[in-house]
Amino acid sequence: MALPLPGSPSSSWAMFRGRLKLAFKGAETRVCVAFWLFGLINNVLYVIILSAALDLVGPDVPKGVVLLADVIPSFLTKLCAPYFIHTIPYSGRILIFVALSVMGMLFIALTPGYSDGGTITAKMAGVMLASLSSGGGELSFLGLVHYYGPFSLAAWGSGTGGAGLIGAGAYAIATTSLGLGVRTTLLASACLPVVMLISFFLILPLGPLRTHTKKHQDSLIEDVENEDIEQEQRQGLLSTPDGTKPAFTSKHGRPSVWVAFKHNLRRARGLFFPYMLPLLLVYVAEYTINQGVAPTLLFPLKESPFKHFRAFYPTYNAIYQAGVFISRSSTPFLRIHNLYLPSFLQVANLVLLASHAIFNFVPNVYIIFAIIFWEGLLGGVVYVNTFAEISDNVLKEDREFSLSATTVSDSGGICIAGFISMGFEVWLCNWQVRHGRNYCKKL
Repeated sequence: MALPLPGSPSSSWAMFRGRLKLAFKGAETRVCVAFWLFGLINNVLYVIILSAALDLVGPDVPKGVVLLADVIPSFLTKLCAPYFIHTIPYSGRILIFVALSVMGMLFIALTPGYSDGGTITAKMAGVMLASLSSGGGELSFLGLVHYYGPFSLAAWGSGTGGAGLIGAGAYAIATTSLGLGVRTTLLASACLPVVMLISFFLILPLGPLRTHTKKHQDSLIEDVENEDIEQEQRQGLLSTPDGTKPAFTSKHGRPSVWVAFKHNLRRARGLFFPYMLPLLLVYVAEYTINQGVAPTLLFPLKESPFKHFRAFYPTYNAIYQAGVFISRSSTPFLRIHNLYLPSFLQVANLVLLASHAIFNFVPNVYIIFAIIFWEGLLGGVVYVNTFAEISDNVLKEDREFSLSATTVSDSGGICIAGFISMGFEVWLCNWQVRHGRNYCKKL
């Protein structure tokens, strides 16, 4: 058999396949498939809800209302749940998340909309239920990564990135190309969480979870007890000279709820600067771009590939989601250890695009396309590499909690960006109108 010549297409393809096999060496197919589906389904309803924002609340209600209803419950869940959710087994959590998601989507779909004389209150209640499920799901599935290794994290990240493309694309195709009504599309979406049940109970091998859970609980009990004994000894609070343990454990030998909470709080403080802050910064910057700046990045139609001004924003969103998908799928091939560098680059993107919205110095929309794609790459790379760094650098006994607790940063960043964007978009649009560019009023 003749060998492929160096530089030929067949040689390049052989090299690519070799690198691909090396990158995924040791990956278990069932684990990767299960975590990819976890990432996809956990995030896809969030994307569908935001895609349906106009249809849910009508033209007279700010779309930021939907964003905040879709994010704040998730943020509060991620803020509080890591300190007690370990008491609920993963199988129970999956059932709860699926039930919340299905109920939320049914609330949204079956409540009369603004065009039928209905109010948005019940719909927003449904959005909040879905948000609770998404927040609890993210912190739980990232905690579950601890038991299944780095390829589970790569698959989760890729699935969450794919949710943006698939969710927005599926909603657009269903309501336009297929001609389905909004209610029918949302009712069909209510069936999607069942995929999480299939992924957890049928696809995911549960052996590693059962084996490691017992070891992890025993290690946590010992770690908490040793830490509190040392702290109380330093404070002179142990008065038992015979060396008996103080009464801060329950009768079952487990740490008391209060002691475990204090222990986790100390661990969370240690996560803030190396992991939480860069993730928070990148999300504040990118969602301020997406919600507050991007709607004002408009050009004359004759200088663009579009026939209507409304086409700019969904195109920006699709390009952004493509960048996110690529970078969230990148950890088997590329690792970033300095999390602050891409975070600061994202802040620079925000400054650049906001400056163009004010001073109009970027010559054409194609440069904006490139910057938006770069924005998606940066956001996705910080997300997956934050959790990859935790998996590599945090002690095993702290890792599950650390992965879960750090998820608060992305929702916190989106909440901050949501509040900033509601005022910033209006200010930028008014500025442009005062300076002779009234495109934003034609959306």
